[in-house]
Amino acid sequence: MNPHVERVNTETLDWLVETGLVRDSETVERYRQAKYGWLGARTYPYAEHHTLRLVTDWCVWLFAFDDAFCEENRGAAEMSRLLPRFLAVLDDLDEDAEVEDAFARALLEIKTRIARYGDPDQLDRWRAVTKDYLFAQVWEAANREADVVPPPGDYLFMRRRTGAMLTVFALIDVASGRRLSPDEWRHPAVKAITDNANDVVVWDNDLISYAKESDGANARNNLVNVLATHRGHSRQHAMEAIGAMRNRAIAEMVELRPSLEALGSEAVLAYVRGLEFWVSGSVDYSLTSSRYTTAWERAETPADRPGAG
Repeated sequence: MNPHVERVNTETLDWLVETGLVRDSETVERYRQAKYGWLGARTYPYAEHHTLRLVTDWCVWLFAFDDAFCEENRGAAEMSRLLPRFLAVLDDLDEDAEVEDAFARALLEIKTRIARYGDPDQLDRWRAVTKDYLFAQVWEAANREADVVPPPGDYLFMRRRTGAMLTVFALIDVASGRRLSPDEWRHPAVKAITDNANDVVVWDNDLISYAKESDGANARNNLVNVLATHRGHSRQHAMEAIGAMRNRAIAEMVELRPSLEALGSEAVLAYVRGLEFWVSGSVDYSLTSSRYTTAWERAETPADRPGAG
């Protein structure tokens, strides 16, 4: 647990309100109870105060964006029309630009801090994967709009992008202060362990958030429903299958570690450790956060039948 957790938890909530990402008192209270500072503190326990604020604020931006745009029944056309305001921030606008939209304005502020604490390569990495995340939201919206549960292959490929994990992984070396070189970032073993960590975290999230999403607009974009729909699994069998997939991904992370240690790079080892903190920390946070625990308390026992969705 990062020692700055209490301070950052308070500051991030204040930032959330000041930026206008959430406005009504009920939503602010819901975010207060979720204690998002503990997510940053568990997944970046090594970060200094200023970088812990950065990564925690970014995680909260993603949660707020998900609640405002992705959990609602917004169509693909509407999501597409939103893209220019965010892509302009990522590609063209500097920190002094006037931005009307609250989410775009907060995104610009996050980008400014990444540029301040990192270098151009680190900023470019984050910008690239953030754009992938935004485009992937249009794909999710198309599934919602057409009432389509995507086939497993498509879902697994796109889930690495819709989950936004690459955007938070791209900040690990900013938070650790041990910069990955471009060659290290592109190294096949680094990419492989990143993909596995990405899979584990987003599959865990699909399991943990299933109660929250099962009756909502975004229920089609959950691996439990994908396997239940296309492979005839019961919901319980689908969850068990995801658990087995998760175990294989963890085993591959363990198998990759010696080859990464053999590179002799402190930056690579710090990055790998950062991935491991994300795998464990996201579970620890999710099992104690009201964002998920209250959803399970409210959830009714699902029907245990093939294809139940």
